[in-house]
Formats: sequence, structure tokens, C-alpha cells
Amino acid sequence: MDKRTFLKVSALTVTGLALNPFYGCVKTEPSGEPEGRTDDFTLPALGFAFNALEPHIDARTMEIHHGKHHAGYVRKLNAAVKDTKFATMHLPEIMAQVTEDDAGVRNNGGGHFNHSLFWNVLGQGKGGEPTGELAKAMTSAFGTFDAFKEEFSKAAKTRFGSGWAWLSVDDAGKLFISSTPNQDNPLMANIVEQKGTPILGVDVWEHAYYLNYQNRRGDYVASFFNIIDWEKVAANLTSILQ
Repeated sequence: MDKRTFLKVSALTVTGLALNPFYGCVKTEPSGEPEGRTDDFTLPALGFAFNALEPHIDARTMEIHHGKHHAGYVRKLNAAVKDTKFATMHLPEIMAQVTEDDAGVRNNGGGHFNHSLFWNVLGQGKGGEPTGELAKAMTSAFGTFDAFKEEFSKAAKTRFGSGWAWLSVDDAGKLFISSTPNQDNPLMANIVEQKGTPILGVDVWEHAYYLNYQNRRGDYVASFFNIIDWEKVAANLTSILQ
């Protein structure tokens, strides 16, 4: 990953602050040449209470999802990168360089990155539609918001097994929708078919919705649109295009 891309990816916002959630340990935006990471990755705090997203996502699911699943990815990632070439890399760099041969780093690094972004774009009393530059970018890429919503929902609902659906920005600055299996994401240039920087993602692993929705993934995906914080998604887009 080149310096310009590194700085853009690592400037993505989380819980409303210009932090680096994808490092899990760095507390300010990088400036100048990025330095190697020296601390362990850590679990980012949620920007809301476990019950804040009800009825769309219940408190018990949030508690298990964040405190068990995401925490497990962080713990296993720290073990997986120890004494490897990834040991001092920040998370965006790891995502860019990981290959199919790096199973532990790929799965757990992806789990950490993906969930950090996921928490970032959720919010109580949000939903609605995007405005401003994000709305213009969606119109350019998909025609209408409804067309975007239909395509994104289809990507989420038809992902076989566990995985994610993404809204990402390609190297030309254009939005596109994709889905990935397991904990892969569009930053994994050596793995995915279409590379990009994700600004919105929905987790369609069963642990994200099963307690409340059981096998009704479509209902969960539809409900997800009620808790998207479009201001955060727009900030993620701005951080990439600036």
C-alpha cells in the first residue's frame, strides 16, 4: 500500500471522531510517513449502548457480537501476526498485503477491520437517505438511491453462507457494490476480484442477526437501513476523495 492510500484509509472516522479504528491502538491520525506499529491491536469501544439499536438489532446480539466475536478476532490477530512480516504493520497495510496463504492473518485481520467499520456506520435514530456529495456519488454510480438500496440488499441477501456486502470506492473515485465471503473485504487486493476502499458494510454472518431474525436474513438487511448513519458514511467517502 502506498503512502497516499495508507493515509486515506487510516483517516476513516469511527464513533464520530477522526481516529484510526483499523489500527486498534493508534489514537491520532498519522501525519507524514507512517511509522511501524508497536502496540497490540485492541477492541474499539462502541459509540452507543448495546440496546441503542433496538428493535433493529437487539442488545444481546450486540453484546455477543462486539464483546465475543470481535474481541476474539482481535485476540487471534495479535497472535497470528507475532513474529511475522505483519508484526509492525498497521491494519490497512495488512489488508493490502495479505494473501490466501496467510489464513490466520487474513481471517482475523479481516474480522477486526470489518467489524470496526461496521460499528462506525451504525447509529440510533439514523436511517433515511444520504445527502450532499454522497448522494451525488450514488446518483452517478447507481442512478437513484432506491436502485442503490436494491443492489446493495441483493448483494447482502445472496451472499452464500457467511460474509459481507460492501459499498466501496474504486481507484477512480467511483462507488461500487460487492460482497465477500467470510471476513474478506475489498482492501484485500491479492484476494478479491474488485479492489476498493469500503465506506459501508453489512455483516451477514448469522451471529450478526440470528437471535432476533433466525433465518430471515432479508428482514435483517431491510432493517439495517434504519440504523445506517449516513453522515459517517459520507465522512468516510470524503476522507478517501480528498
